[in-house]
Amino acid sequence: MGWKKILMKRRDFLKTVPAAVAGVVGFPEIVRASALGKAGRPAASDRVVMAGIGFGMQGPSNMQGFLGKDEVQWVAVCDIDKGHLQEARDIVNGKYGNTDCAVHHDFRELFARRDLDAVSIAVPDHWHAILAISAARAGVDIYGEKPLSHSLLEGRAICEAVQRYGRVWQTGSWQRSVENFHRAAELVRNGRIGKVVRVEVGLPEGHYDFAGTFGEEALVPPPPELDYDRWVGPAPWVPYCKARVHMNWRWNMDFGGGQLMDWVGHHVDIAHWGLGFDGTGPVEIEGVGEFPRSGIYNSPTRYFVTAKYAEGTPVVIAGGYPEIWSGTKWIGDRGWIWVDREDYQTEPSALKNEEIGPEEVRLIKSRDHFQNFIDCVRSRALTVAPCETAHRSASVGHLGVIAMEVGRKVRWDPTTETIIGDPEAERLLAHAYREPWQLPL
Repeated sequence: MGWKKILMKRRDFLKTVPAAVAGVVGFPEIVRASALGKAGRPAASDRVVMAGIGFGMQGPSNMQGFLGKDEVQWVAVCDIDKGHLQEARDIVNGKYGNTDCAVHHDFRELFARRDLDAVSIAVPDHWHAILAISAARAGVDIYGEKPLSHSLLEGRAICEAVQRYGRVWQTGSWQRSVENFHRAAELVRNGRIGKVVRVEVGLPEGHYDFAGTFGEEALVPPPPELDYDRWVGPAPWVPYCKARVHMNWRWNMDFGGGQLMDWVGHHVDIAHWGLGFDGTGPVEIEGVGEFPRSGIYNSPTRYFVTAKYAEGTPVVIAGGYPEIWSGTKWIGDRGWIWVDREDYQTEPSALKNEEIGPEEVRLIKSRDHFQNFIDCVRSRALTVAPCETAHRSASVGHLGVIAMEVGRKVRWDPTTETIIGDPEAERLLAHAYREPWQLPL
C-alpha cells in the first residue's frame, strides 16, 4: 500500500477507535463551554486543542509556553507521577479558572481521546519513540523534546511514522527560534567566511545535579505516587533509588545519553543548520570518552568526538576541553563565526553588520518556537525544527557514543543509514526493549 493511501486525518483515524474505549476513557467530544476562557480568544472550533505528557522538568515550561497562546486550548495532562500530575493539572485549571483539565496516567488513554489536535511530550529519552509513534498513529501533531530518540534506529522509525501519518513535528531545539543563532547560521550558509574547513562544537562536561539527589543511591521502595515499573518501561530493569529518576536519569545510558546526547539537539543542530546538513550525516566518526568507574551513572563525563562529512568537513564535538569554545564555531578559509546563547562573534568583525541580500539563502525565520509549531499545525507546513532535521542532528551523537563504546572509527552511510563493515558497532544502533513494551508498528 502506498504511503499516500495510509495517511489519515485525525478524526478519520478516530472513527476506527472502538466505542468501548471511548466510553471507558470518558471525555467530551467537544470542548465544554466552561473551557472557553476569556473574551476575544478564537472560537473554540478554531483553537488548537492540546495535552501534555511528562511534567518532571521541561514539561511544565513547555506547557506554560503553549498556555500563553490564545489560540491554544489545553485540555489534559498525563504523567506516571501523581505529584507531577496534580501540579500540572492545577496550572492548567488556574490558567482557565475552572476545573476542567483531565488527568491521565496511561498515555494510551490520552491518545484515545477524540478532541486532541496536538501533544507536547517531555519524558526521559528511553520513552521518546514509543510515545512519539503512538501519537502519530493517533493522528496527533507532536511537539517533542530533544534528542529525538534514544537510539539511531528509533529516530528513523519516528520520522517514518510522522511522514506516514502526515503529522506536524516540532523538536524542542528552540535555539533555531533565537535571532543570534539564526543570524550566525545564515551568514555561514551564504559564504561569508568562505569554504568551511572545520566546525567546533563545545558542550558541557560532567554530571550536573539537576534534581539535587546525587549521593542518594540507597535502594529503597519507590514512593507511592510514582509508578516506577512504568517509569522504567522499555529499559532494562534496575531497582529504584532516588538518584536514578526525575532529571538525573540522563546520566544513565539506559535512560539518557549524558551531556553529549542532552546537548546534541542544540549546538550540533545549529552546526548542521549553518552547513546545510539537515538531511544528511557524517561518513566517518570517532571518539574517546572518560566514563565513571563507580556509582549508578555511566555516561561519559569528558568526551571528544570527530565527525567527518562527505565533502571533507570535520565537526569536532567536545565536552571538557577548554580550547573548544562552548557553543558552535564555524571556521572558514576567510574567517570564522561563533555563536552561543549569549551572543555571536565574527572574524572579521565587520561580518556582523553584513546584510543578507534578497537573492541569497534565507533560512526559515521563527522568533517563537511554540508559536511556530502552532502556526504549522494550522498550515501543515514544516516547522523550523522538523523531525528529519532532529534525527540527523541526534544521529551524530548516537554515532559518537557507538564509536566511544567500540573504541574505533566507525564508517557510516548517511543515505542508507547503515554502519559499514563493523557488525559489533551495527548492533548498537538499537536497544532491546523490556517486555511487554515494543516499538509501535
